[in-house]
Amino acid sequence: MTAQDGEITITVSHRGTAHPLSLLPDSTLAYLHQRLEELTSVPPSNQKLLYKGKKSVPEDAAILDAGLKDGSKVQLIGPTADELGGLKAVESEHQRKERILRERAQKGQVKVRSTGRAFPASDAQYTFHRIEPLPHLPNPASARELLTRLANDPAIRHVMRKHQFAVGVLTELAPHEQPHLLGLNVNAGQAIKLRLRTDRYDGFRTYREVRRVLCHELTHNVWGDHDNNFKELNSTLNREVAEFERAEAAGTHHLAAPGFESPHSALEAEAQEYVLGGGAHTLGGAASSGAADSPEERRRKILAATMSRLQKEEEEMEQRCGTEAH
Repeated sequence: MTAQDGEITITVSHRGTAHPLSLLPDSTLAYLHQRLEELTSVPPSNQKLLYKGKKSVPEDAAILDAGLKDGSKVQLIGPTADELGGLKAVESEHQRKERILRERAQKGQVKVRSTGRAFPASDAQYTFHRIEPLPHLPNPASARELLTRLANDPAIRHVMRKHQFAVGVLTELAPHEQPHLLGLNVNAGQAIKLRLRTDRYDGFRTYREVRRVLCHELTHNVWGDHDNNFKELNSTLNREVAEFERAEAAGTHHLAAPGFESPHSALEAEAQEYVLGGGAHTLGGAASSGAADSPEERRRKILAATMSRLQKEEEEMEQRCGTEAH
C-alpha cells in the first residue's frame, strides 16, 4: 500500500528518544504538532522540525505538501512547557534588550570598558540560567564540566554583562542527530546548543573552537540572519573576549592597540587583538615575510593572514549554524 492509499509512518527524534508516528497523508501540520506536544510536552509554537526535503507551507497544509513522506526521519527541537515556565523572565527581558542592542550596534564600536570594573548586582541576570548536558550521550559529567567552564569563563561573562545577554539553557548538540551543525540559538536566547563532541564520540572539540561558536550563537540573541549587522557584532564580541584576556594576562586594564592604525572594520579590530595577544600564528598561519621587510610590513602581513583565517572560520560557522533557518 502506498502513502497515498493509507497511513504513512515517520520517526520523530527529540533529545535522544525516537517517537514513531502513523499519520494519514492528508493530516495537517497542525495535527502533527498537536501529536508531538502530547508525546514530548513541547508546545506547537516552539516546535522546530528538521528533516530532508522540508517545504515552507502553512499550518493547515497536508504533511505530504510539507515534504514529509513514508519513512521520513524528523528531528524535533524546542523547550518543553515546564522549561518555558522557567524562562519567562528571560523572555520578557528580550523585547527591551533587542531594541537597546540594535541601537547600540547601529552606532558602531563602543569603547572598551575596564575589565576591572565591578558589575552591579542587577547584572547577575545576564548569564546562563541553566546548564544541561545530554544524559543519553557518553560521559555526561565531562560535558557538564565543559559547559560549566564556558558559562563561567570570565571573558564570556564580561561580554554577556556588557551587552546584556541572558540565556535560559546552555546545552549540547548530539553529533549523530545533527551532524551538520556546530551551534544553534533557539528563540533569541531561550537556549543555546553547542557541538561539544567529536564525530566518533571519542573526545571533545577544543575549548577555543567551542567558545568561538558560543560567541557566534550569542550574537543571534540580537541578529537572526547572518547579515552585516550580525558580522559586525560577532567580530566585536570575539575582539572583546581577546581584549579581556590580553588585559588580564598583562595585569592591566589599558586596552590600547600599540603599533596599529585605527581599524576600518570590526573584523580588522578583532584580528589586531589576536595578533597583539600572540595568537597570530595559530589563527593566520605563517605569513610569508622577506628578510628586508620592516616591522610594520611584517605586522601588516600577519594581520592580513589573521583576518583571512578568521573570515574562513566564520564562513564555516555560518554554514554549520542552525539558527538562521529558525
